[in-house]
Amino acid sequence: MTATFQAPIFTDENAAREALEAVRWPDGPVCPHCGSTGDDVARIEGKSARPGLFYCNGCKGQFTVTVGTVFERSKISLTKWWLAAHLLNSSKKGISAHQMHRTLGVTYKTAWFMMHRLREAMRELNPAGPLGGEGKTVEIDETYIGGKDKNRHVRKRKSKGGMEKEIAFSLLERGGKVRSHHVPSVTAKTLRPILQAQIDAATTVMSDAGGSRLSAEFERHAMVNHSIGEYVRGDAHTNTIEGYFSILKRGINGVYHHVSAKHLKRYLGEFDFRYNTRMSLGFTDGERAALAMKGIEGKRLTYRPTNEEELH
Repeated sequence: MTATFQAPIFTDENAAREALEAVRWPDGPVCPHCGSTGDDVARIEGKSARPGLFYCNGCKGQFTVTVGTVFERSKISLTKWWLAAHLLNSSKKGISAHQMHRTLGVTYKTAWFMMHRLREAMRELNPAGPLGGEGKTVEIDETYIGGKDKNRHVRKRKSKGGMEKEIAFSLLERGGKVRSHHVPSVTAKTLRPILQAQIDAATTVMSDAGGSRLSAEFERHAMVNHSIGEYVRGDAHTNTIEGYFSILKRGINGVYHHVSAKHLKRYLGEFDFRYNTRMSLGFTDGERAALAMKGIEGKRLTYRPTNEEELH
């Protein structure tokens, strides 16, 4: 480990727990069972008490900072969770589960599952308002993730000479955030509801020629036609979102190598999160990791799924 990883949160379990409590409960502990706060919640002290255990007078229950989060019932130390979050958020194109398992000293299976829990924490489930607005520009485009079916083993091919790819559709506000979606097809029926829900009507929308029928309801829509070699015309271009896709593709192809359709939304959430908390917006690696840890609340991801959301 480098000197950076000698911070107390990476080496001392009490410091790691206290740091997570500060991130999750900046205004004091909140009971995850009933929502009680203040004087109704007290830390249980004493030699026989487990470190970090709280008692709630409201519901007469006990809890720790990991209850009600993706870390609940995890046997992995919080120091390793903090280190994993830092590694995942300081690597622009991601970090492989094999590298994570070697660095943390856990099994590959454990590292793989830890990373999926962290991706779930990083994934934006309830976006805060639409992108864009008056005077702002949002670029829209899709990219295809996966390989050619002919490169699979002959027993695993689905169609002769066909493509086995998944579609990622992204909306990127220039100078702002990106939101990516795993979609089944590139059709107006599939994409228009996403645009209407997530882009302000006063926005200028930029696309390639494929988006010609998708953004008529916005303030302005400009297109570039890549098929005739047109990539920039004044302020009309999709270069910003193409740059984002290059980071996404290099991470998936060069680091992860293969991403299943079932988990693609989590990988998209990972890359979106790092882009939305990038250095040019004023975030450091430590702040990015802390924000990822803040996203653990209210999410569960288990080896044995109990509902459709956990399965997918």
